[in-house]
Order: sequence, then structure tokens, then C-alpha cells
Amino acid sequence: MKQSEIKELSVAELTEKLGETKKSYSDLKLSHAISPLENPVQLRSLRRTVARIATELTKRDSQ
Repeated sequence: MKQSEIKELSVAELTEKLGETKKSYSDLKLSHAISPLENPVQLRSLRRTVARIATELTKRDSQ
């Protein structure tokens, strides 16, 4: 998910998306621990998406 897409979402949508993305990341991480993923770069991508969403939420919260 790109930063421009994240900026367009509302706070409620961001919170929902953050929960979904964190769950997806933890599921992917668990499956990678059991058997290697075909594309382990997915883990990095999801982790960075979580960080982008969390950063946007923090930025909006401080305003």
C-alpha cells in the first residue's frame, strides 16, 4: 500500500486496515516459520505497510 493511498483513508478506515495488516503479517510470519515462503520479501512489505499506517495514525492523532 502506497503512502498516497494511506493519506486518502479516514481514521476509522486506517485503524481497520492496521488491524487487518497486522493479522496478515503475523499469519505470514507464522507460516514462514513452519515452512519457507516462496517470496519472503512479502514479510518486509507487510511490515513496512504496518509502519506507514501507524505513522499516519500517529500524525493525525497529534494534529
